[in-house]
Amino acid sequence: MVEEFGSPSSYIQGKGVLFESDKYLKNFGTKPLLLAGETVYKIVGKRFEQYLQESGYDVTRVQFNGESSTNEVNRVTEIGKENNVTVVYGLGGGKTVDTAKAIADNLHLPVVIMPTLASNDAPCSRLSVIYTDDGGFDHYRFYNQNPNLVLVDTQVIANGPVRMLISGIADALATNVEAQAVAKANSDTMLGEKQTLVGNAIAQKCEETLFNYSHLAVADAEAHVVTPAFSNIVEGNTLMSGLGFESGGLSGAHAIHDGLTTLEETHDLTHGEKVAYGTLTQLMLEGADQERYNKYFQFILSLGLPTTLADLHLENVTDEELLNAGKAACSEQDTMDRLPFKVSPDDVAQALRAVDAYTKQYLNSHHCHHSQM
Repeated sequence: MVEEFGSPSSYIQGKGVLFESDKYLKNFGTKPLLLAGETVYKIVGKRFEQYLQESGYDVTRVQFNGESSTNEVNRVTEIGKENNVTVVYGLGGGKTVDTAKAIADNLHLPVVIMPTLASNDAPCSRLSVIYTDDGGFDHYRFYNQNPNLVLVDTQVIANGPVRMLISGIADALATNVEAQAVAKANSDTMLGEKQTLVGNAIAQKCEETLFNYSHLAVADAEAHVVTPAFSNIVEGNTLMSGLGFESGGLSGAHAIHDGLTTLEETHDLTHGEKVAYGTLTQLMLEGADQERYNKYFQFILSLGLPTTLADLHLENVTDEELLNAGKAACSEQDTMDRLPFKVSPDDVAQALRAVDAYTKQYLNSHHCHHSQM
């Protein structure tokens, strides 16, 4: 049995680190390609580009078009070639980050990931999720190594939308639920080998951190302040969830997320919001008892994340549509088969409805006010 653990060479997190980053970045040469979307460029990228220029860097700035698709990867790869860049910087959210990794791989160059949100666990991993040009899940693209450096500026993240931090918590909450199922099944992780003790331990530490600090961190995010509790959640969402999902493995929740992306109504929900529902659906598939289910359900509910089909804009979904989502979730390209039991598309469809049914019963019996997403 072969076990494997993967991680970025360095992970640096702190308040204001983007604007003190020359000492970390100069090892990768002074001709970076800076990939950033339009909004991110306005908020932080322009100031960062000026900092780089003042520090003696020759910056090739490219505006990311919003989709981590093969066409976008190829477009930016050509710009990198023309300008003889020495490194790729990905500044932004998950799709910018995933695109930067693919471009660097094409160019055989180092990549520095600079997440502006703690909204998902993409930054640290050696894979990208490649979408179609119109936003459907296409495939995972794997690389030989993880990013050379992940640089996380906690003040930039604290200034971002609170919804995105909560989405990151939701994405991270799936990490241990999925990793423990992978361990039980003795399945392969996202590295294509078996779990290390370290990979499993990080997944557990991730979950513990989320339950201990999430509500404190959300309050901090509302006020745009950086505290130890906030920093713990940024690390939980980014480093622990990243190492945990990759070296601990994905199973049900993310496969269910990918199934949900086939339903157009869910497109304006974030990755994490769909993963939250996926986690509850995996627990239903596992036959979790009420105590175990409630532990995650009450936490997800307390953060205002989706717990009903209506929250996913699927209040009118047909059985056939849920079955199609189930088929996509059970695709051979995905990770449903890493669970310790066999799952059919119909099982997924039933479990998606079961989550909805339980939430409705719970809310009726608790008479609590539930706001729509």
